[in-house]
Amino acid sequence: VQLQASGGGLVQAGGSLRLSCAASGRTFSTYIMAWFRQAPGKEREFVAACSWSGNSTYYADSVKGRFIITRDNAKNMVYLQMNNLKPEDTAVYYCAARKALISYSALRYDYWGQGTQVTVSS
Repeated sequence: VQLQASGGGLVQAGGSLRLSCAASGRTFSTYIMAWFRQAPGKEREFVAACSWSGNSTYYADSVKGRFIITRDNAKNMVYLQMNNLKPEDTAVYYCAARKALISYSALRYDYWGQGTQVTVSS
C-alpha cells in the first residue's frame, strides 16, 4: 500500500487542523492505520491508531481528548482531526500502515507516507 499525507500547516495555539492520508490499493481495509510524529531532534512517536473497521481507536496520552483518528474504507482515507493544538504538537506527522495488530512502535509499521509539517505558534 502507498500512503500520502496532507493537510499540515501553520496554526496558532488553540486552533485546529485536519490531516488526511490517502492510500492506494484494494486491501486498505485490512490494514491497521496510525499516525506518528517527529519533532526536530526527537524520535518518531506514536500519536493515534485505529483498527481495520475504525471502531477501535488508540491515542497517546499527550493527545487524548484533543485528537481524533477516523478512517473511510470506501475512500481509502484516514484522517487525524487535531483540536486545541499546542506548540508542543509541532512536528512532521506521518501516516503509517501495518497488517496484524495495533502497535505503538514505529518499528512495527511497514508502510509510511511522506510526512506533513504541522507548526503551532504560541
